[in-house]
Amino acid sequence: MAQPRVLLTKEPAPQAIPASDLPMKVCEVAVNTGPDSSSGLARAGFRTAKYLLPEWHQSNADLYHKAFAGCEQAERSRAEAKELAEHTAATAQRAQQDSMATLGQRLQDIHFWKTELQKEIEDLDAETGLLAAQKLRLERALDATEVPYAIATDNLQRRERRQPPDLVSDEVERELLKEAELIRNIQELLKRTLMQAGNQMRLNRDHKEICEMDWSDKVETYNIDDKCGRYSNQSTNIQFHPSSVKFEESASTPETWAKFSHDNIYRAEREKLASINLRALIDNMLHDVSEDLRMQCAAVNEAFAKHCEELDDTKHKLEHHLKKILKEIGDQEANIAALKQAIKDKEAPMKVAQTRLYDRSFRPNVELCRDEAQFRLISEAEELTESIESLKKKLLESEQFLRKLEDTRMNLEKEIAVKTNSIFIDRQKCMAHRTHYPVVLKLAGYH
Repeated sequence: MAQPRVLLTKEPAPQAIPASDLPMKVCEVAVNTGPDSSSGLARAGFRTAKYLLPEWHQSNADLYHKAFAGCEQAERSRAEAKELAEHTAATAQRAQQDSMATLGQRLQDIHFWKTELQKEIEDLDAETGLLAAQKLRLERALDATEVPYAIATDNLQRRERRQPPDLVSDEVERELLKEAELIRNIQELLKRTLMQAGNQMRLNRDHKEICEMDWSDKVETYNIDDKCGRYSNQSTNIQFHPSSVKFEESASTPETWAKFSHDNIYRAEREKLASINLRALIDNMLHDVSEDLRMQCAAVNEAFAKHCEELDDTKHKLEHHLKKILKEIGDQEANIAALKQAIKDKEAPMKVAQTRLYDRSFRPNVELCRDEAQFRLISEAEELTESIESLKKKLLESEQFLRKLEDTRMNLEKEIAVKTNSIFIDRQKCMAHRTHYPVVLKLAGYH
């Protein structure tokens, strides 16, 4: 493990060599006692400008001593200066090498986070593009539901034109109402999901922008530190910047610096995961929506087909009964004509019988006898009258039956017309319109 490096901010104190006192040089000077000595009374209290010879020797000795001490001090100072220069040079070189190594490590850290941020930016951009494609599918699916809804509402409106008694709330109407309600619910779901997708895309772009700003700062910082790492003592673009030798108050620490990028990437990853989950949800939802719509469409078509079969069957039965009624009407009309003819045929015998009785009422006196002939004529007339009454009664009854048959014929014809109209509405209008129902792929937003 590398030992921590200490940056020297002050010059080291020079190493001092302890000074030793030079031996005192003692000069023996002869006492001036000769005849020329100045100790006489005549010279007492008087000093000439000239030095004495001992003083001259002492002065020279002092100068020699000072020169020797100065040389020794100068030599010691030169040695100390040389040692200090070598020490400071080594320290400066070592500090510069440590700074280079630290800058290199810093460049690796910056490159790592720059690469991670760039990868996250590319992933977010790609994810946003995929989510935009899913959003486009949602918009297409929402547009595609307009056709089924228009078909369902049109079918309901057209079936309101059915005539009584076919204007009933049948299975077809219940399935159509269910289809319209299903489409409305699907449209609301698609609109909510569209809004959710739009919000997620906005969040993706916001976090992508945050990562791009962080990445841009990392690129600029990398270029600056790379430029700093290329400086050397021989560089021509270096100069003094005394004011830069300090820490900025707003500067971050390595921990907060790394945490900032880590948090940006974490939040971007969280939004990317949310976007992926939303895309999967949209895909499943569109699949389920298209299947639900097609299943309900099939249920409506099946109800239409079944109802049309019932209408066809009922219409055929009505036509069969109408055919029988028409035949019965024809027979009844022939029967009435025969009855009328029978009544008419009884007129001549009645006339004959009544004329005979009338003529025989003119027989004179006792000849006006209630003989057998008279009884038989009266009986004949009564029988004819009874027959005519019976025929008239039967004629009246037959005419009543004929009127009922005619009423039944009219009702049957009216009901057949109603059934024909219902079949036309359900088959020619509604079912023909339903052939324009969108396919599953279009409902799923692919076209």
